[in-house]
Amino acid sequence: MFLKDKASGDLVEVLNTNTLADPCRAEIQGRFHTGEEMQEPRKFTKARLLFPSGEPLPRCWIDPHYRD
Repeated sequence: MFLKDKASGDLVEVLNTNTLADPCRAEIQGRFHTGEEMQEPRKFTKARLLFPSGEPLPRCWIDPHYRD
């Protein structure tokens, strides 16, 4: 799955989608999908990510108290 970094606009390949949907985890493991060579994995905070269309991530993926 690919998301977009808010700051740079570059695509980020999500390496574990289970972590992405877990609202108790603020960070995911991913890698920038730019250039010709595969980038090294790194941590991204979910708050910095959007869908490629520009839509924000669902609140239930970010906020563990989304039902309150």
